Amino acid sequence: MDEIKRVKKVLYISYDGMTDPLGQSQVLPYIIGLTQHGYEFHLISFEKHERFLAHRNHIHSICDDAGIHWHPQDYHVEGGLRKTIRQVRKMNSVANYLHQRHNFSIVHCRSYISALAGLKLKRKHGVKFVFDMRGFWADERVDGKIWDLNSKLYRLIYNYFKRKEIQFIQEADYTISLTENGKVEIQSWKALKNTKANIEVIPCCVNLNLFDPRSVSETSKIELKEQLGITNSNFVLGYVGSIGTWYMLSEMLDYFVALKNVKPSAKFLFVTGESPNFIVQQATGKGISSSDVIITSVLHHHVPVHISLFDQSIFFIFPSYSKKASSPTKQGEIMAMGVPLICNSGVGDTDAIVKKYQSGLIIDKFNQDSYLEVINDPTELDATHISKGASDYFSLSEGVNRYLRVYKAIDG
Repeated sequence: MDEIKRVKKVLYISYDGMTDPLGQSQVLPYIIGLTQHGYEFHLISFEKHERFLAHRNHIHSICDDAGIHWHPQDYHVEGGLRKTIRQVRKMNSVANYLHQRHNFSIVHCRSYISALAGLKLKRKHGVKFVFDMRGFWADERVDGKIWDLNSKLYRLIYNYFKRKEIQFIQEADYTISLTENGKVEIQSWKALKNTKANIEVIPCCVNLNLFDPRSVSETSKIELKEQLGITNSNFVLGYVGSIGTWYMLSEMLDYFVALKNVKPSAKFLFVTGESPNFIVQQATGKGISSSDVIITSVLHHHVPVHISLFDQSIFFIFPSYSKKASSPTKQGEIMAMGVPLICNSGVGDTDAIVKKYQSGLIIDKFNQDSYLEVINDPTELDATHISKGASDYFSLSEGVNRYLRVYKAIDG
């Protein structure tokens, strides 16, 4: 009871929106968990206009129920660098205003843009600063071909954020890395040689109450199969989430072509907000019938029943330097549902986790021989064992406990 009485105020800053899927899966659950340990949160997030209009009531309800004070700001899609600068200024202004009113003990910043405001609060007011880095952001921009270092402007921006990255880690009271691989890489940097950085590894966790195969009824699975045109004779390869810069759609479709040759009844089910026309166009370009590709978009709480239809789930992520620090959100969700994974090596701790918990099969090379080797692999993967692996490694309650240890370490 004493812990609950000593309420400490935390400012959480996210450049991602709470009406976005990531906000609902990778921000709010942690904050809700921490409020139950005596922390009072004020949450600044930047919301895309259409998503905000569609889902603001839902998010307000979640925050109100948990006692979270939500301060949504407009996220402007257009405007490039000038837009980002304006929004950083807005972030600084709102953060300062709220601190003057509430005197925060901790500022918790999700990724690099938010950390710009958090570091200012730390320097100006002595607020304890948590740098929740979410990956090597500046390098992701380069590896993802968003920033071209042949451009003088992008080279300046990249170098600026690499300098800030070092400052964030040096001055943070704690840095959060998504992966052990990322932590080891940070500790090898020469610029941090004489810095004793406090780093905690917390992967993208999963709500095991939501992603629980026991909570999905056979009736709901039968109804969803009928709705999607899937029969019991179909072998379902599934994909969850956005495709965007990193996920290798072309190679995943190549894998499906190889799978289709071995299992003619196979269907490829995409649970994604991506354009169906784009996916179908890419698939038909590889000779895949449009009738074998099923694409649907659902809210986060409807994802588990869709995953329950998968015989296998696949994700290939472009393996690059920056991906050492990446933890795919979907990995924990898929494992929690007991579905075997087909994924590639060279991305964060993904392949190490798959091997440790015997939760799938790993592709080392993107070619037909590698795909067929995996497709014909006789290894039997147990759904219950896979789910237990998710519980051991990706449990939301364990993630909350790790954040709690960080908060207590820096603020008593």
